[in-house]
Amino acid sequence: MALQDDLTAVQRCVDDLVRTVGKLEQQVGEGSRSGLAGLDVRRVRTDADHLRESVALLRAAAPPGAVRERPDLVTIPDTPYDSSLWTDSDDEGLGASDRHAP
Repeated sequence: MALQDDLTAVQRCVDDLVRTVGKLEQQVGEGSRSGLAGLDVRRVRTDADHLRESVALLRAAAPPGAVRERPDLVTIPDTPYDSSLWTDSDDEGLGASDRHAP
């Protein structure tokens, strides 16, 4: 697995962790009568946020070209294709050129 793939996988896992901790924080906050459980969840929330920051630092420190946020975009022109590209192809599924569809 390439460095880019590893960092992307770690980022996804940390994002999932942060979401899950948020759900847990809501559940503990609703069902907790003591402040101790809330304090523990806040500690876990802080740790998850630190992990997120650490992964961001790793991505920033990765060698150039190792991490791409998205693939390069390819521009497709609006001009018609050259019809000579299709002279040796069959019009399968389009019907014969001298007849129309039923």
